[in-house]
Amino acid sequence: MKASRVLARAKKGVPTLQAPRQHALSTRAASSLSSTPASGRSTITSSPSRTLPRQHALRTSPNSATGLSARRGYASAPESSGPLNKTPLYDLHVAHGAKMVPFGGFHMPVQYAGQSVGQEHHFTRSHASLFDVGHMVQHRFEGPGALAFLQRVTPAGLTGLSPYSSTLSALLWPGTGGIVDDTIVTKLADDSSFYVVTNAACRDKDLKYLGEQLEQWRKDGGKEVQHKVLDDQGLVALQGPLAEQILADILADPAAANLPELYFGQCRYVTVKVTDGRVVSDVLVSRGGYTGEDGFEISIPPADAVAVTEALLATAHPDRLRLAGLGARDSLRLEAGMCLYGHDLDDTTTPVEGALSWIVGRDRRSETDVAKGAFYGADVILPQLKPKSKGGAGVSRRRVGFVIEKGAPAREGSEVVDAKTGEKVGVITSGCPSPSLDNRNIAMGYVKDGLHKAGTELAVLVRGRKRGAVVTKMPFVESKYKKAA
Repeated sequence: MKASRVLARAKKGVPTLQAPRQHALSTRAASSLSSTPASGRSTITSSPSRTLPRQHALRTSPNSATGLSARRGYASAPESSGPLNKTPLYDLHVAHGAKMVPFGGFHMPVQYAGQSVGQEHHFTRSHASLFDVGHMVQHRFEGPGALAFLQRVTPAGLTGLSPYSSTLSALLWPGTGGIVDDTIVTKLADDSSFYVVTNAACRDKDLKYLGEQLEQWRKDGGKEVQHKVLDDQGLVALQGPLAEQILADILADPAAANLPELYFGQCRYVTVKVTDGRVVSDVLVSRGGYTGEDGFEISIPPADAVAVTEALLATAHPDRLRLAGLGARDSLRLEAGMCLYGHDLDDTTTPVEGALSWIVGRDRRSETDVAKGAFYGADVILPQLKPKSKGGAGVSRRRVGFVIEKGAPAREGSEVVDAKTGEKVGVITSGCPSPSLDNRNIAMGYVKDGLHKAGTELAVLVRGRKRGAVVTKMPFVESKYKKAA
């Protein structure tokens, strides 16, 4: 779509590419994990992480408008204090000419030799790309108390979630309802078995939080829960319109896998063929992703992560499938209207403020007493669901999307102001030129309640100059998730 038409449509409050509003379920993983032994205590176990000596890197504050994200064109994650880890695919990335950067405590590829970030972005939209997301933290919760415990620390309605289905949710702070981290919760076979994935950059905070909450759960007399952390589990995201056929080409039994009837938010165990003639079982594929495209997130046993990734690349060939890095992943997720924790969400933000009211399960919207089954922060969050204009508590700020007039892009930390008076009314949390929209500047951020309606005309301060900004619905680019009719 031409840039001039993008801004015109935004002023009318119309999603840029006539995108129907989609719940941004970023199904980061739904993995097959071995059962943990039953015990009277919750356990946290892990295998040693691959590490390298920490390298010097450009440093940036998550709130800096001039940090690494502005210079490199991708949103950075807060650095961890220890040596950088490597995912199982580190050597494969180097062999394919990846430019590696620190991200969330890991060496991660930002882009690959022979392609610009923009080319990787466009190839994902037109063909398919493979992203390494093995830096995410993978958890298994099991036992008779697993469902009730997860419904204490998240607002998800897990009772009605079907087996082998996932939902976007958030770990919440007691008392405030602030978001500790966003997460994907997957129910496996039944109510006693769940797979949860959290962000790499929040690893230390999340593990401390979960350890404390499990201890409190035991003190409160909750039923048994076992908690296990798996390091080195492979996780790749196959994203793009050719994803289904590419994955089907390496399946040992395509009919049994039945990918055409695996829909968005669902997962299934499959067996795949690798290039040395072996077959690899216990591979769980989840339909979804972080780009807005159709695709799958593929959880792979540690010993086979490289082999399965190489099989996908070799079978598809570069004319259909290429590796892509953090740069393209960030612009794709922003076009899809998806949040990045530490930028668009943080500990002070509730789901309602973050435009994530829909993650509060319909069956979780009455009880506010944690002792009676409410989620943490329910006494704060539930009153916020009803706007002030209708007699509820409402919120004072809301996350929104922006289309911004041409010029330098509005990066994180840029002030949103009243176009006439110059009064500060909000802040940008993510922003970049949109490769899919003729490099029109798009962004998301927070504005005062009442200014959040699509079509509201504001301004953003970029390098000291006002640039017109129009509040617009997200996603900016139409999502292409495969959903059941």
